[in-house]
Amino acid sequence: MDAQDLAQLEDKEFEQMLTSNIHPPTRDARTWAAIIHPDNLPRARKILTHVHERTASVLRRRKTEREEFRIECFARGEAGKREWFATRADFESLRRRTANFHQRVQRAITELGQEQRNVNRAQSHNAGQQSRETLRELAVAVQRHQAVHARNGGGAEQVDHELWQHLDRLTVPTGPGQHPTTLRTMLSIYWTDAPSHDDDPRTEQAARSAPAARPGVPQARRSDDQGDRTTWVRPLDPPG
Repeated sequence: MDAQDLAQLEDKEFEQMLTSNIHPPTRDARTWAAIIHPDNLPRARKILTHVHERTASVLRRRKTEREEFRIECFARGEAGKREWFATRADFESLRRRTANFHQRVQRAITELGQEQRNVNRAQSHNAGQQSRETLRELAVAVQRHQAVHARNGGGAEQVDHELWQHLDRLTVPTGPGQHPTTLRTMLSIYWTDAPSHDDDPRTEQAARSAPAARPGVPQARRSDDQGDRTTWVRPLDPPG
């Protein structure tokens, strides 16, 4: 059964499929893969939590009923005691089976919780990567805008300078230490797959002639030595 087929089941059938696969040594690998599929995982956790609560309630009720039965039997003297002891083996056997099932459900809930955390981390990573790629595209667009002004030799407006300065103001975390790195530095070193116009002297002049950034704003760590750029054999953080 695949994830799509499992998703079509009613809750009762879903629960039966789920509880018959909670024990790792006897579970069907394909069915379990369908259960932990991101589309089915929240439902599986919810249903299994209800099973766990229901089983715990059964254990508590049976314990109470058994104690009430013991009091009733002992109140009837020796005959009642014999009846209570005669039913003890069956009760303990049923209690152990139910308790074992309860423990397996608990372990399966823990396992599903770990799977959910894995899914959450993967989704967060993907969202972060997408945001980073969007920021890269934006930085490239600003860089090209600045390069066009430099090539045309026209006077830039204040709004243009304010736009370009964002390349020196905005940062992204980079490397194992997640150090903040300006977008201009990212364009110069890490995002080398993007067409760059920073080597155009007119772009360099435009960048240097732009109004200074406000105090406390991180500046781009630029390298005018081409040899220094080539020492970066491998980026600290994958491009994008």
